[in-house]
Parts: sequence; C-alpha cells; structure tokens
Amino acid sequence: MSERGRIARDDDGLAQVLDADGQVREGATVPDLPDDELVAMYAEMTLARHLDERAVSLQRQGRMGTYPPLAGQEAAQVGSTHALRDDDWILDQYREHGAVVVRGIEPEYLLYWKGHEVGNEWLASRNVFPMNISIASHLPHATGMAWAARLQGDDRVVCCHFGDGATSEGDFHEALNFAGVFDAPALFFCNNNQYAISVPRERQTASATIAQKADAYGFAGVRVDGMDPLAVYQVTRAAVEKARDPGEGEARPTLIEAEMYRYGAHTTADDPSNYRDDAEVERWRERDPIARMETFLRDRDLLDDERVATIEDRNRETVADLIEGAEAYEPDVDDWFEHAYAEPTPRVREDQAYLRALRERHGDDALLRDE
Repeated sequence: MSERGRIARDDDGLAQVLDADGQVREGATVPDLPDDELVAMYAEMTLARHLDERAVSLQRQGRMGTYPPLAGQEAAQVGSTHALRDDDWILDQYREHGAVVVRGIEPEYLLYWKGHEVGNEWLASRNVFPMNISIASHLPHATGMAWAARLQGDDRVVCCHFGDGATSEGDFHEALNFAGVFDAPALFFCNNNQYAISVPRERQTASATIAQKADAYGFAGVRVDGMDPLAVYQVTRAAVEKARDPGEGEARPTLIEAEMYRYGAHTTADDPSNYRDDAEVERWRERDPIARMETFLRDRDLLDDERVATIEDRNRETVADLIEGAEAYEPDVDDWFEHAYAEPTPRVREDQAYLRALRERHGDDALLRDE
C-alpha cells in the first residue's frame, strides 16, 4: 500500500483518506495521481449524479423503463474504476452507472434502460459485462473470466460489483470459494448500501462485517469508506496489484466491502419511505462523496467556483446530448424478436411481416398505437 499512499481508519475501522468534511485524515496520504485525474474523478462523480437525476425524471415521464438510482454511491463506482486498466473487465450488478461514465458513456447505455439490447452490446465494447438483474448470478461468471485469464497468461483482472443482498445468495459463496481455491485474479466489490431493497444489512448476515466472509475462502477482506473516492481508489488499487502482479507469492483475489448509502429508492418501482425515515438519510448525507471531494480539491486550489460552474455546464450539455441521441434511435422491427428463439417460429415470422407492413404504411408512430 505504501507505493499508492497510506490509509487511516475511522472509528468504525473503515479505511479512509478523507474524513466526513473532506479533510485528509491524520496518518493518511493522498494517492499518487496527477492533479488532472483527481479533478476528472470529481467531474465524473458529478456527471454520474446529474445523469441519475435526469434518468429518474425520464422514467417518471414514461420515457425510460424501471431505473435504479445511484445517488450516494458515486465515490465507490468512480474510485474503483480509476484503479483498473481500461482493458480490465467490470461485471456490474445494475446500479454502477458511475463506472460506465468513467469508461466513456454514450447514448447506447441509456438505450438499455429504454429496452434495447444494443445497450448491452455497447457495454461489451467498453469491457463491461452485460447488465445483470438476477441477484449475484454474475459472480460465478466473474470468477470464471478471471480464472480463464490466468490460465491463458492474460494479466487482466476482473472487478465484480454487487450489493450487500447478493451475499445471501449461493452464487456469492460458490464464486468466492472457487476463486480462493484456484487463485483467480478477481476483485469482489460489495457495494454495501445498507439495504437489499427494503431488507437492512443486519438481516442479511449475523457476521459483524461482510469483509470477514473472505476468511472462509482463504483470502483477504477489506473494509473501506465507500463514500471516500480516494480511499476506494487506494484499496482497489492494492487489490488489483495483488491480483495482477503477485511478485513472490501467488495472485490472490480480494473481497472489498465498501460502506455507503443510497439516498434514493432501490429502483423507481420502490418507495423507501416504507422502511426508513428521512433522519437516517440526512445522517448519511453528511458524508456526501461529492461534497467531500470538492472540499479536498478546493483546498488544493484545483477547484474554484468558476471551475465548478464549468463542470456543471458541461455535465448538463453531456447528459442532454446522451438523451437526445438515445431518443433518436430507430430500432428495426426484427430486433423485437431477437433472443426469444434460436430459430424464428412461424408465428414470429407472421408477426414480423405484419409489423413491417404496418410500419411501411403508417410510419413508426403506428407501432405505438393499438391497430
């Protein structure tokens, strides 16, 4: 860890670089990153939050499908992705929009949330695994991809994001057990945002922490303040180096438990007021990752009011362009039937022919009407 900087611990034992006020903690050091990369992390976190706000609004307007908000979790997503190489694979659950922002978000990503498979195809071009909705089922895939890379002599690592609820699934235990036995170069990154939909963390496990579960599989578990982007970067970077370049020892996986909080609903189909109160949310907002990073950068004279305003203007323009690009997309009628059958059935062929004819006669709007 010394090459990447030192971390401190808060009263709960979480690895930290920045305290809740954005000050560098005593005993901690800032990661050895260029100033422009530190500013880029802040810009990506704010872009992710603005995108999040617009996406929720789009869903409420009926212009996008069910959507899982990320607000509060930007530091974990952006910080961990900066610790990876661009050719390392990321396997997300479904809330890691900030990781996609770092990899270079385009309108195709929004198309996934609008129901178009082209969004998943685009993700693969950014070394991001197709979106996973079924809880924890992507963890065995992460272990398999990492193990395959090791067998092939490929030094890429695999970073797998999942929520605290995923640790109650059998796939979690199978994936970590196999990774520990076969030294798969994988990072298992648990976004512990305190709730699996409405079920609090303490109802998921009797373990004092999620990180300690790694002990059962023979590798390290680390707890980090998931709302501190610099601490997340340092902890993830150390895990990447352990997996990629083990030196005298063997490449080893790592389980990272990032403690954080989601400010909004589990998805736009959820009402969090049914299981938590506003006072709890406000307590966590005092540790807001964007505010902490902004304070840190201002103290180093890397941000001021003018630069913040410039970033915010750019974010609004970027998101507006993403939405415009996604809503201009014209899918082919045949896309509606992809992946349902290996070979189209007679009924599918009939439906395809009917919709093509309808579109030719009346245009795209006819496909949205009941005719």
